[in-house]
Parts: sequence; C-alpha cells; structure tokens
Amino acid sequence: MMHITFYWGKKATILFDSWRTDSWPGYLLSLLALFAAAFFYQYMEDRRVRFKILAGSKPSLPPPPSAVEAPFLLPPSASAFFRPSARLASALLFGVNSAVGYLLMLAVMSYNVGVFVAVVAGLTVGCFFFISGGEADFVASQNSCGCP
Repeated sequence: MMHITFYWGKKATILFDSWRTDSWPGYLLSLLALFAAAFFYQYMEDRRVRFKILAGSKPSLPPPPSAVEAPFLLPPSASAFFRPSARLASALLFGVNSAVGYLLMLAVMSYNVGVFVAVVAGLTVGCFFFISGGEADFVASQNSCGCP
C-alpha cells in the first residue's frame, strides 16, 4: 500500500518495487545509501560550480560599456568563450546532478520519515563540507536559473 502521509517504520518502498525494506538492517542500509546519495549530490553541485567558475574566468573580457554609451548592448557573456568541450562537460555535470536530485526527491516522496531525515541530513552535511564557501553565492548572482 502506498502512503500519502508521513509515517515511521522499517517497511518502506524506495524508488523501485525491488527496493523494499522489511528488516531494520535493510532499512538502516537504505537510509545510509540515501544519505550518501544526498552527500554525493552536494559534492557534484560543488564540482559543477567550481568548473563553471574556472571555465568562465579564463578569458579576459574587456570592461562592458556603460549604460549611457550603449544602452541596448549587453556585455558578452563569459560562457560565449567556453570551448565546446567545456560546455559539454558542464552540461553533463548538470544532467547528472539533476538526475540525482530528482531521484532524491522521489525517494522523499515515499513519505517515510527516516528517508526524509536521511536525505535532508545528507544534503546538510554535504553543504557543510562542499558549499559553505562563497562560490555558490557568486554563481547564483550570475545565473538566475539552475542551468549550466
């Protein structure tokens, strides 16, 4: 039976019918795997952000014209100077990270409290280790969407 409210218990179906937990050891191993996946998600996000910063900082751009001199001209984006291989790598990292994020979301939608806590704890610990610097704020201010 599928739950539509939060519940606590060792019996859970996570993502697939074949990933069912019926015992405490299996349940705890599943929670550990979800914690590791959430931690990995934050690691991959950090790698993607760092790659974007490194790839975007290589070209030296001329200073943009002032708004008075050229009101309708936008300054060239650093991403326009990416090599195609760097853009492909950035897009692949974004795709892997998005896939892991959606799988974590679907796991939380099992409505098991332990699964929810494991995923949130993994994201929190991963954020502490990988994204506690200022790089994420820099990229967020440069790019309003989550795309590479």
